[in-house]
Amino acid sequence: MAAITQKEARINKVSLPAEICIHAIVGLFALACIIPFIFIIIISFSSTESLQAVGYSFFPISWSLTAYEAAFNMGSVLWQSYLNSFIVTGVGTFLSVIMTVLYAYGLARRDYPLRHFFAFFIIFTMVFGGGLAPTVMVIRNLLGLSDSLAALIVPALLVPFNVIVMRTFIKASVPESLIESARLDGSGEFHTLLTIVVPLSKPGIATVALLTAINYWNDWFNALLFIRNRSMYPLQYLLMQMQNDIDFIRRNMALIGATNINLADLPSDGLRMALCVLIVVPIACAYPFFQKYIVAGLTVGAIKE
Repeated sequence: MAAITQKEARINKVSLPAEICIHAIVGLFALACIIPFIFIIIISFSSTESLQAVGYSFFPISWSLTAYEAAFNMGSVLWQSYLNSFIVTGVGTFLSVIMTVLYAYGLARRDYPLRHFFAFFIIFTMVFGGGLAPTVMVIRNLLGLSDSLAALIVPALLVPFNVIVMRTFIKASVPESLIESARLDGSGEFHTLLTIVVPLSKPGIATVALLTAINYWNDWFNALLFIRNRSMYPLQYLLMQMQNDIDFIRRNMALIGATNINLADLPSDGLRMALCVLIVVPIACAYPFFQKYIVAGLTVGAIKE
């Protein structure tokens, strides 16, 4: 009888063996996601001798802080790149979320006469793009944003996928009757948006903000296209430039007359992994602040009352 009561008390109504299998699969998937990052951390703390002797290994011969010392010895270049990435991510995320919510709110309103046109417009840009050359011409020649942080922010301000996600979330979480009641009470569109739609859509906004922040933080391609001033490099592009410089020296030591340089003295893979850790840690710290909103957003629309 106790077993029957225990079974009835289970919320998900899944048998115990099935639940064990599900937990095992999810656990393995979680390990597959986290193990590469742990591997990167181990390599970043491995000594040069260990990397040369055993290569990449979970059990290095010896540990060392040389890679982090080399990274911090970059001085102002590293910290300026950090600052640039924080500015681009913060400002870009803030402006992008505002534009996404405004656009999505219009698409979610059934009484908006142009919503089909703007829905087609946003979906069309998901399927067909202008191409690389027109994008470069618009940013450089038309807008004149070369060698500025604005060149890293403007191209990714409005992401069609985020607009579709936000529109769907608003339609699922904000009843039309609630908006209609606000209108009858004399509330304007912006007042309704700020006092009703935005508070009810916090999980969706948090999800879009997190996706946008990750996109800005990991972006290096726009810097490759539009940034020539080293003081404007974001962190990701600085890492790529360093790796390219090291590879160039390794391939052309004889041509540049640097035959007296010991390859072991050049920044090794340990420095690259140390920079990867320094890049990943800030954005990883943002996840706990968004987690409760994202988890809450998963259940929206799951229960029909």
